[in-house]
Amino acid sequence: MQQSVVPELAHTQTSPIQWVATATAIAGVVALSSLAQPDPARAAQPGAGPSTATAPAAAPDPTGVDFPIVCGPVKVLVEKKASGDLDGDGRPETVAVVRCDAGSGTPPSGVYVLTQAEGAQRPRVVATLIDPKDRLSVTDFAVSDGDVTATLLGYSSADVPSCCPDLRQNAKWQWKNGAFIRSTPSEARGA
Repeated sequence: MQQSVVPELAHTQTSPIQWVATATAIAGVVALSSLAQPDPARAAQPGAGPSTATAPAAAPDPTGVDFPIVCGPVKVLVEKKASGDLDGDGRPETVAVVRCDAGSGTPPSGVYVLTQAEGAQRPRVVATLIDPKDRLSVTDFAVSDGDVTATLLGYSSADVPSCCPDLRQNAKWQWKNGAFIRSTPSEARGA
């Protein structure tokens, strides 16, 4: 006599009570799953079109940021700021035009890009577009479509008084290949 490879199982024959127990268990799972539904604003439904996005991240606030500018006894002044998604990651950056709050003259400007990681307490400077050591002042300034544009005022020589810049140039920066690239020629012309 040959023995079967599969042992005989006593429960291979179903009874009506097993069907009732199975139906009750399935009904319980369906009932519980209807109570535990995901938030409809975040649930991704295949083929249902684009999902509703979460609220956009706030742009970094330059207030209280430690900018890399030396002002001695006077405080740092944020003259202008503008925000936009410069690197295409879906989170806005802030570009700040900063100078020392001097009582007279034309102190040079610094232009800095700020970002703030999700959950971070404070924004941080991630790029310097204009260093105050370059002795340039910023007039017109904007952030639009991922571009930073500015009009820069400078000096043709060290003999030109700091009150009266005599050169004017337009500048534009774009985020490309992991860095901000100045794409507008830096040719200076008389003011």
